[in-house]
Amino acid sequence: MILTQTPLRISLVGGGSDMEPFYRRSDGAVVSFAINKYIYVGVNKKFDDDIRVSYFETEIVDDVNKLKHDLVREALKAFNVEKGIEIITMADIPGSGTGLGSSSTLTVGLIRALQKYHDIKLIGHPHELAEFAYLVEQKYCNKAV
Repeated sequence: MILTQTPLRISLVGGGSDMEPFYRRSDGAVVSFAINKYIYVGVNKKFDDDIRVSYFETEIVDDVNKLKHDLVREALKAFNVEKGIEIITMADIPGSGTGLGSSSTLTVGLIRALQKYHDIKLIGHPHELAEFAYLVEQKYCNKAV
């Protein structure tokens, strides 16, 4: 089993100025820092060909495209995972809407776990990891990142 622990963050100033609609019109800058609260992602080979994803819900599907959790679905597709995997997520905070970057934190932790699960060096530098997470969230899931 692969486990990742990825820190959440707090933005002190500039929150929102790093969003594309803003920085296309004006300069933006954000001051943020990691905190000692985390999102944990576990990835394990499943004993059958189903895909099981457990967050505040549990999904068991036979096709990656049937997953409702868009971040997990698109990350799995980016890694060409089509079957036989189990993913669990846990957090030190309540669900979404906290303003602590939880969706990005989850995406980064999941990408790191999938990379290790496949034993590949798809992403080496932290900037590449951030760019890949950005692609999954914004380009594939149409989320404001």
